[in-house]
Amino acid sequence: MEGTHRSEIKPGLEVMVELTEDKRTGKLTGGTVKEVLTSSPVHPHGIKVMLENGLVGRIKQII
Repeated sequence: MEGTHRSEIKPGLEVMVELTEDKRTGKLTGGTVKEVLTSSPVHPHGIKVMLENGLVGRIKQII
């Protein structure tokens, strides 16, 4: 799954996100979803979430 549909994302889900500071490098960071921040039902670049450790990024992969 890609993580572009808000309905697929729930707290507790294991994901790989691209942090804002890693946009140029494409580096992905793994973590567990704490909170879904995107309000629209679909976002082409990935749904923005906050991870359990407080980092914020867009979902690129659902594990």
